[in-house]
Amino acid sequence: MRALVQRVASASVRVGDSTVGAIGPGLLVLLGVAPGDGQQEARRIARKVAALRIFDDSEGRMSEPLGDREILCVSQFTLYGDVSRGNRPSFTGAAPPEVAEPLYELVCELLGAERGEFGARMEVELINDGPVTLMIEA
Repeated sequence: MRALVQRVASASVRVGDSTVGAIGPGLLVLLGVAPGDGQQEARRIARKVAALRIFDDSEGRMSEPLGDREILCVSQFTLYGDVSRGNRPSFTGAAPPEVAEPLYELVCELLGAERGEFGARMEVELINDGPVTLMIEA
């Protein structure tokens, strides 16, 4: 399981003409699931994301936890795209939807996150704060 985490001033996700999730200051989490992932990996990723200390303290150092800030989580199978052979990505490293969706939903639930719509074509808008972007793998 992979989570690309971005510290944001705000973020939102739209499906068609509808905004399905939006947050103010907090974290945008793009989540990819691999075929062998299960609840253990989902719980580990959720714990790690929730415990990140990447917000500025009063002295401008990244040491503050999430606190009352929000999380927006978006499914992102392309985090497992492989372009090692050619230029067209292969997504065989991503779990099929029937495996990925329940794990994505579990991570969202554990984080109390706003969310995108699994499997939909989405427009994600964000204002990256920092910028701060981290990759977490479980």
